[in-house]
Amino acid sequence: MQEKSEGFMLIESIVSQIRRITNFVPKIGVVLGSGLGSFSEEIRVIGKIPYSKLKNFPVSTVSGHNGQFIFGYVNKIPVVLMDGRVHYYEGYNMFDVVLPDRIMAMLGAGVVILTNAAGGIEKTFYPGLIMSISDHISTFVPSPLLGPNIEEIGARFPDMSHVYNKDLRMVIYNTAQQLRIPLREGVYLQTTGPQYETPAEIKMFDAMGADAVGMSTAVEAIALNHMGVRVCGLSLITNMAAGLSKGSLSHEEVKKTADEAGENFKKLLLNVIININELLKQEEASLKNKDAVIAAEQKKKEAINNIGFEEFDIIEIK
Repeated sequence: MQEKSEGFMLIESIVSQIRRITNFVPKIGVVLGSGLGSFSEEIRVIGKIPYSKLKNFPVSTVSGHNGQFIFGYVNKIPVVLMDGRVHYYEGYNMFDVVLPDRIMAMLGAGVVILTNAAGGIEKTFYPGLIMSISDHISTFVPSPLLGPNIEEIGARFPDMSHVYNKDLRMVIYNTAQQLRIPLREGVYLQTTGPQYETPAEIKMFDAMGADAVGMSTAVEAIALNHMGVRVCGLSLITNMAAGLSKGSLSHEEVKKTADEAGENFKKLLLNVIININELLKQEEASLKNKDAVIAAEQKKKEAINNIGFEEFDIIEIK
């Protein structure tokens, strides 16, 4: 019997700690970005687990990131919220940075919605706009898959052609249309932080095809995709990037804009969860129908193979 990898044993130990507290199984996971923690007020909360209560688990140190798992329901949909993430710039390694995301998946979340506050690079963007992430650039940060592969959860060389699921992105688009909330799609670029970018760096990122920039998300999407989890992402544009706005950039500005644009963002996120659940139910029904058709075809073949043919006289036809 093959021994479990060290990384997987750590993940298992944290899941076990949570399972000793609750047997709640989420269907959808949500990562709440800077200033977006108030979304938890929109759900029926049944329990919270602070990261600090879990042994060998990273703890958020940034203002606006509360650092806890919140379990509850949107309508009757079981969800888990990551109320605060940990960042590479806090001094954590990439394994720790993506560990909370992996735990959500191990608890049962087959879909994860990543959210963040981001700086706008695309010149037609403006503070308060919501961007659906179509792809990302993670070249400027270490991969969360470096080191020994955790074979129990994913392949050594995972494909990244479609990190942000097309069906989920279509749900986001249609939901925004229904709610008449302005939405754009774009490419998100992750940097290490904690310093904001220089105007020269923003020019380079623009030339590379980035539409928004931030200090999280891309590595989490990579880790979740590695596990086979379906991912989508929403960026709240809280400011225009360096060189594209007149004032200086600050974390306080980010939180202020997030608070001001929060109602639209929360409304969109809430309805996206509901509509993604409808998509999942349709897929489950379709799968059941497909399985039923396959079973019926198999039964038909077996019946044909079991038919007994009686002998009969050959009649010569002239």
